Amino acid sequence: MTPADLAELLRGTAAKVLAERGLDASVLPATLAVERPRNPEHGDYASNVAMQVGKKAGANPRELATWLADALTATDGIETVEVAGPGFLNIRLAAAAQGVIVANAIAAGEAFGSSKALAGKRINLEFVSANPTGPIHLGGTRWAAVGDALGRILAAQGAAVTREYYFNDHGAQIDRFARSLIAAANGDPAPEDGYAGAYISDIAAEVVRQRPDALALPADERQETFRSIGVALMFDHIKKTLHEFGTDFDVYFHENSLFESGAVETAVATLKASGNLYEEDGAWWLKSTDFGDDKDRVVIKSDGNAAYIAGDIAYFQDKRSRGFDLCIYMLGADHHGYIGRLKAAAAAFGDNPDTVEVLIGQMVNLVRDGVAVKMSKRAGTVITLDDLVEAIGVDAARYAMIRSSVDSSLDIDLELWASTTSENPVYYVQYAHARLASLGRNAAELGISTENPKLELLTHDREGDLIRTIGEYPRVVAAAAELREPHRIARYMEELAGTYHRFYTDCRVLPQGDEPAGDLHTARLALCAATRQVLANGLAVLGVSAPERM
Repeated sequence: MTPADLAELLRGTAAKVLAERGLDASVLPATLAVERPRNPEHGDYASNVAMQVGKKAGANPRELATWLADALTATDGIETVEVAGPGFLNIRLAAAAQGVIVANAIAAGEAFGSSKALAGKRINLEFVSANPTGPIHLGGTRWAAVGDALGRILAAQGAAVTREYYFNDHGAQIDRFARSLIAAANGDPAPEDGYAGAYISDIAAEVVRQRPDALALPADERQETFRSIGVALMFDHIKKTLHEFGTDFDVYFHENSLFESGAVETAVATLKASGNLYEEDGAWWLKSTDFGDDKDRVVIKSDGNAAYIAGDIAYFQDKRSRGFDLCIYMLGADHHGYIGRLKAAAAAFGDNPDTVEVLIGQMVNLVRDGVAVKMSKRAGTVITLDDLVEAIGVDAARYAMIRSSVDSSLDIDLELWASTTSENPVYYVQYAHARLASLGRNAAELGISTENPKLELLTHDREGDLIRTIGEYPRVVAAAAELREPHRIARYMEELAGTYHRFYTDCRVLPQGDEPAGDLHTARLALCAATRQVLANGLAVLGVSAPERM
């Protein structure tokens, strides 16, 4: 019996008990919370449903808990139900009912933890979207890991997810990039507002190699040549870096296309026609305060040029025209203002602002020997994704970025994440999987299989802990999807690995010496197979490898 099964059983029982006593069953929530108690002595699961709805239904909470306990105890799969305090229910499952969790995990395989909760939902997930003026920095690296994991999690819940990279190839930053390349090609210092670093010299040299006449071209042609070739080279490097990091995109959307296609002009005309754009001091302003923003936003500047938000507005319209139900934007720490302006833009078009969701990620710092690492070998001024991967590897880099909430800043200890000890969280989880793989190979050599296991024999406390932890996985994935928090899965994986290591210490899985293999060995081997499957599934959804050997 899974936690979800128990929650459904508990709700049905509560509805029946209340109805039999002429009490109001409509106060029951659609889904009841069933939690694992902190103290295992209190049972396998606990619920506060009697305290939650007792008074609303017209019953004393503890008395209602007693009625529920009596009804649940008479149900198959429930061993005992105890009432504690003002009305807590402490529930202990029969061993056979717990064994169903193991059987389900093995039978479902890679699909264990997945659901159809978001089936039919089309989600556009935009993340990274770093300007093509330099390598991916640590902030972008965080989104590359977290965004990719979130896409996998949402897809595991049945959503149709399109991963999108918004390619900023329009505007002043691209002009500064081109001028920086020209300066490097001429052997001059970078412009005061330009970009520096060894990568600039490398790209400039490649532009000249491809176009030997580039520096001799008239100023406008020279600028455009270095811009077009340089941006393409930089973006190729960004794509390659992200691919090697395990992050790929379905769509690379060019900002410049919004201007070339007339989409920006169309969006502005639509807002003017609706009266949600007004003219003041020669500029056109979005009435964004009418829709919850903290101030009105300039869309067309007084010089007639489009402000940056003009592209954002047209881009949102383009996403909706492609049929997306939800547009998730994953932005850096300095983009808090985008939450209000993007939602206001949606409302100004007469759309539901809830179709826009903005996630803000905080800063990332690297630490070595207790001291912040401040200089990149290639970029000159920032730490890049390439630097991080070179220091600790792809798996550790991804896991380190994912395992903490993006709402808080993150310090990555390079020595810790490069280590091969249990102190390194990703090593700890991967080692558990490798240990289980080794156990499976040893069992195969002994001719022991997991077919037809007698799972009701799994009555040891450590076995129960492991089974219940496995049973939590589908709920953890569902919560990670709903709350947009991939770190929940990483933390769960560490809990599962720890629970397995403790089980392995106390419960011998394979026979020793001349001892024949028995039913308990088979049952424990099945439990190990289920554990290995969940570890593999969790690592996969985070985009981290599950090694067979370490």
